[in-house]
This record gives sequence, structure tokens and C-alpha cells, in this order.
Amino acid sequence: MRSRQVLPAFGCFLFLSYFFLYKATTTSALSDVGAFYIDHRQLLNIPGNGDLPDGFEFTVKTAETFENERLRRAYIALQAWKKAIYSDPLNTTSNWFGSNVCNYKGVFCAQALDDPKLKVVAGVDLNHADIAGYFPVEMGLLTDLALLHLNSNRFCGVVPESFSRLELMYEFDISNNRFVGPFPKVVLAWTEAKFVDIRFNNFEGCIPPPIFEMDLDALFLNNNRFTGTIPESIGKSKVSVVTFANNKFTGCIPRSIGGMKRLNELILLNNDLSGCFPDEIGLLENLTILDVSFNSFTGSLPQNLSNLKKLEVLDISNNKLTGSVVEDVCKLPSLSNFTFSHNYFSEVPNACISPQRKDLVLEDTGNCVAGRMKQKLDHECQPVVRKQVDCSKDECVVGSSPPKPDPPKPPVQAPPTLKPPVQSPPPIFHPPPPVHSPPPPAKVAPPPQVEVVLPPNIGSQYSSPPPPMFPGY
Repeated sequence: MRSRQVLPAFGCFLFLSYFFLYKATTTSALSDVGAFYIDHRQLLNIPGNGDLPDGFEFTVKTAETFENERLRRAYIALQAWKKAIYSDPLNTTSNWFGSNVCNYKGVFCAQALDDPKLKVVAGVDLNHADIAGYFPVEMGLLTDLALLHLNSNRFCGVVPESFSRLELMYEFDISNNRFVGPFPKVVLAWTEAKFVDIRFNNFEGCIPPPIFEMDLDALFLNNNRFTGTIPESIGKSKVSVVTFANNKFTGCIPRSIGGMKRLNELILLNNDLSGCFPDEIGLLENLTILDVSFNSFTGSLPQNLSNLKKLEVLDISNNKLTGSVVEDVCKLPSLSNFTFSHNYFSEVPNACISPQRKDLVLEDTGNCVAGRMKQKLDHECQPVVRKQVDCSKDECVVGSSPPKPDPPKPPVQAPPTLKPPVQSPPPIFHPPPPVHSPPPPAKVAPPPQVEVVLPPNIGSQYSSPPPPMFPGY
């Protein structure tokens, strides 16, 4: 049924193909017509379930000879991908021909994890190549791939189900492209994944709760079209950085967030979140950046924000917060910037007006503090200040609860007749060096051994991390 709907439209696209291909080679922009063309081209080539049939690689005939079968599988995948590319203005893939796939530009080979005698394709890095195209299902044959970096290109379409076969994936960065569809649930199949960056795309829908039960270190979701609430399962997450910014998330901050003991940076700015801040935020003792600006949070600030001794940047601006600013927050030893402007605070302690440290930047404009400059007018303040929210009765605080620990699993009894012993699994995955997210400018390489850092000023100019050193991925 789907092919009958798409094929007539494809006839129209053939009429536009010459125009689109000409435009793609003369400009770095990808028009909506061009993206629409690529999306439908992908749909014509993708199976109904988005996956490959088992044994597909044996049905593909190749004239070239290969060092091993896995390199042949990689060749099939990379050649299918090259055919799915419609614009390559920098000629990045110009040498993608022949059997020596390890010599392809942007392709990295290493020893196989389960057999050091085999050479396999372990990574692909095409960052900032300005390529337009889509993902063919054949990319599911790259089962040794541990790294895929496609930051700042013009890829569009969906992430096929065949990507769930890439079980060794460690770093997945498709940020700053034009991908669509729901959150790519293939990520949930990657037990080795540590870094997932899908920011600056057009993904939509809800975030699957199991994503926060994975052993990720960094999760970038910002600048998409995600909706729904932040799942309660976030409290189980081990990430050090998570960004929800510039989406359409609604509801409250779950109380379970207090369980994120490794969290360094939490970016929630510019969503439709509301309700009071849960006291559990004060349990995030490793937090260095907290940005909840441009939402609709109400009530007063939790007193235990003063527990965040490592906090460097705190931005709660452009909300509907009332009451008094917590004085001890302005005395936090590591704090360098505290922005609480454009709320409805009626009291600001002296420590938050005239800080003792010269290196502390405070911004309080647009509030309701009597005698302070650049405050809201009285007729703007009174309707909100007179109806201050009682956070002890707020449904966000009362109606949610921290996650309960998983019940212990019952012991598994052996069956009467045991099967022959299974061979040992492949060697333990040795991860690449820690993930890096360098500060601007994007072209400057980050210093080695630096933790993942998302600057407070989020934007597409922040590049993805560099590929790990090969071999030994």
C-alpha cells in the first residue's frame, strides 16, 4: 500500500531531480523540496520493517576480492551508502571505490574485538562534510562499527531498524542534520553505547523511558521537536551530561532526578516545563551547570540548592518564580554566574545584589524587588505575587515519587536436561578515550582527557568529539 502511494509522487520528483541535483552542487543549503525528495527516495528503498533479511550479504555478488568476509560486508554497506548520497560538495567520498575499504576517506579500520587476526571497519567520521543523503538499510552490515560521527551534514530521512544490528556502537553522533521521525529506538539495542548525540535535527514524539536505564555518559537531545514529559526513569540514568533544551517537553521535573549522582550538567532551557522545583535537585552534588530558563516554573526556590557546592552556572531566568532568592546560593564557592532575571521575586538578599567575590556575575533585572532598577511594573507584579504557589501542595511535588528499586529476580533453576555448554563471549569491549565536547570555535581540537562539557550557550557550532585512536577501539 505504501509503495502505491509513494510511486506516483516519485514520478513528480523525477521531474524535479535535475533541478535538485544542480542546486545541491552549488549551495550548502538543503531546501525542503530537496529533503522531501531524499526522504521519499529512502522510503522507496527501505523494506517495510526497516531491517535487512538474515543472510542478505550472501545474495549480493561482488567481483572484488577481500581480506575477510567482514570487510566484504562493509564494502556492500559503504557502496550502498555512497549510492544514497546526492550531494558531496567537498568530494569526501570520491575515493570510496574498490575493495580496500580501510583506505576510504573517513573510514577507520582496527582489529576485530573477538578475533585480533581480522581487520574490520570500526569507525566512520564524516563530520562537517556537508553531505546530503540518507541511510540505506545495508548499513546494518557494519556490525563491527563502534563509532559513527556525522556532525554538520545534510543527511535526512529516518534511522532504519537495521541499525539495531550495530551492537558495538560506542559513540553515535548524527547531530546538526535533518533526520526525522520518532526517537531512534535502535539506540536501545546498543549495550556498549556511551555517547549519543542527536541534537539539531527534526526528531519528534516522546522519549522512550529505557534510554535512561542505559549506561550512557552523555545524551544530547536538544533542538528537536520532542514532546511529552520527562520520564521518571531519568533517576536511573548514569549520564554526566543531558540536554533537553529547545524542545516542547511539558510537565514537571521528576523527583527521581535526585538519583542522578553522576550528573554534571542539566540543560532544560526553552521548553514548556512547569510546577515547582523538587527538593531532590539539591541532591545533585556533582552538578556544575543547571539551566532551566525560559520555562514556566512557579513557586519558590528550594533551600537545599545551597548544597550544590560544585555549581558554577545557574540560570533560572524567564520563569514565574516568586518569593525570595536563596541567600546561600549566592555564596556557593564555585558559582561564577547566577541569572535569576525576569521572574517575580520580591526579595533579594544583599549577598545576591552585592556579592563578596568580584568574579561572580549576578543578573536580577525584570523581577518585583522594590527599590531595584529595571524591575517589572507594579501592575505586572501584583497579580502573580499575591497568588504565590504553595509548593508543599504542588501536584508536581506531591504527585510524583522517586523510583522504587527493581525487585530481586528469583533464582533460575536448571532444567533436567542441560544443553551443551555455550562458547565464551567475545573479549570485553575496551572503550576509546573519554568523550570530548570542545568549546568554540568548533575547528579547534579539544585538549586530551577532558570531561564532556556542554557550554551554557548551546548551539550547533559545538562540534562532536573526535574519533578514538585506532587500533584498540
